[in-house]
Amino acid sequence: GVLTAEIRDAGADVVGVDSSEDFVTASKARGLDARLMDGEALTFGPDFDAVFSNAALHWMPRADAVVSGIARALKPGGRFVAEFGGHGNVAAIYTAMRAIGLRRGGDLALANPWYFPAPQVYQALLERHGFTVKRIALIPRPVVLKTGIEGWLMLFRKPFFAQFGNEAEAALAETVDLLRPALCGADGNWTADYVRLRVEAVKP
Repeated sequence: GVLTAEIRDAGADVVGVDSSEDFVTASKARGLDARLMDGEALTFGPDFDAVFSNAALHWMPRADAVVSGIARALKPGGRFVAEFGGHGNVAAIYTAMRAIGLRRGGDLALANPWYFPAPQVYQALLERHGFTVKRIALIPRPVVLKTGIEGWLMLFRKPFFAQFGNEAEAALAETVDLLRPALCGADGNWTADYVRLRVEAVKP
């Protein structure tokens, strides 16, 4: 709720939604109107002047359902502004996990639960739901990982490694070795290969 609170403090009347009870509780503790709701099943009518999302939509693979709900939630002339993972986001990380999954006979789907669309793909989706796209672009955003790559992998893709049981640590070490030439600098710091999709669209 930190960013949501900043939007509220800038003068907007804000309603926040999240599918995590912990996140909703934390947001309410900041005095926000936060509601437990699935982004792939929004229930709002045309109530809002704007819909904003930051670093969330790539966790919602049913993108058509998401955009449909956003379109219903907006008043005519309403704005949709978002930034989330786009095509090429964590490509090296995903490719390394896929290589280990292939080598070890793992479930490759566990390496990539995300939705990272190309600009033209997402623009076409928005336009099918009646939006006029004002701008859309991929923005490279390499991010230094304070926890190192192991911490990132365990935070975001623990189920991928857990499937290997007693060999989980070995699979993790093999993934790190594959990634080292691409993502670890001479100073020993790891950088994630983030690429964001930034979009602004308007409902007629």
